[in-house]
Order: sequence, then structure tokens, then C-alpha cells
Amino acid sequence: MLDIYLQHLASLPNIERKGAAMPYSSIHGHMFSFMDKEGNLALRLPESERNEFLKRYKTYLCTSHGTILKEYVVVPKKIFEDLSGMKKYFKQSFDYAFSLPPKS
Repeated sequence: MLDIYLQHLASLPNIERKGAAMPYSSIHGHMFSFMDKEGNLALRLPESERNEFLKRYKTYLCTSHGTILKEYVVVPKKIFEDLSGMKKYFKQSFDYAFSLPPKS
């Protein structure tokens, strides 16, 4: 699954994997994707795209350490493995994080 995640990240300009135990990606200090310990991919999406993704793929919001991450959707494994189909969602996730004010 990590290899597939890295292929997704390679589709974005100048984005590298971060994190040793929990791989993630970020821009301007805002994380926009990560893989949890179970190998699930979570993407940060703006509200309209997030709601569409949740309905379309019958998935749910990500939970980490007992907290619901309201902006992150869990990507079903079958969808995660679709490199061409996921390209759109990785771009949406990147664009959303890029639109947020940079963290200092």
C-alpha cells in the first residue's frame, strides 16, 4: 500500500512523503493526506467534495486517536488502488491544503 501511496504523491508537483511511522504529505504546514497504522489512506477534502466522496464511495470520516477528523475521508482500498481514478481526489486534497493560509 505504501508503494501505491508514493505513486499517488508522485503525481503532484514537488510533494514528498513525510513521516516515518505514519506516512503523510503536506503543503505550507497543512497535512492533506496520510496513511494510518492499518494502511488506510485518509484525504483532506473541502466540504462539497468531501460530502460527494462520502456518498459516492459509501465511506466515512477518518478517526485518529479517538477523534473524528472532520475534513478527512477514508479512501476505500479498491478506490485507493485506482491510480488514474484517485488522481482527481489527490489534486483536490492538495489544492484545498494549498488554499489555506500558510502556517508559520
